[in-house]
Amino acid sequence: MTSPDWSARLRERGLRVTRQRLAVLEAVAADPHRPAEAIHAAVRAHLPEITVQSVYTVLHDLTARELLRRFDPPGSPACYETRTHDNHHHAICTLCGRIEDVECVHGEAPCLQAPASLGMQIQIADVVFRGVCKSCSEGAQELTAAGAEHS
Repeated sequence: MTSPDWSARLRERGLRVTRQRLAVLEAVAADPHRPAEAIHAAVRAHLPEITVQSVYTVLHDLTARELLRRFDPPGSPACYETRTHDNHHHAICTLCGRIEDVECVHGEAPCLQAPASLGMQIQIADVVFRGVCKSCSEGAQELTAAGAEHS
């Protein structure tokens, strides 16, 4: 898989190419679905002087220009990803918090229909699946088996 030309994409959206913006884009692309603080920690490895506030400002600018997508998981801080122009959803493990992309089976947005009485033209319907991921499920089975052996 080829790496996106972030410099060209920034220019296409009318943004200056800065080290901070490039570092944030690379951090989000390398590890999507992370909150701002985790992105800040990743960016600091390359730009030790960058502040949390600078990362928030860059995230806001990149989201406003649709280079990043902000995802607000229920009960958690906002997360960011570089998949911006497709209709996909998310699955969250209720044990470890891992977030995975889920392709929309309907295809185009909105994939759910709101009641006509709402009086609103719906453009997007965010779907969040919650469950237990395979790793956590297997870990729970191992713990149960180990507990049964010691009984």
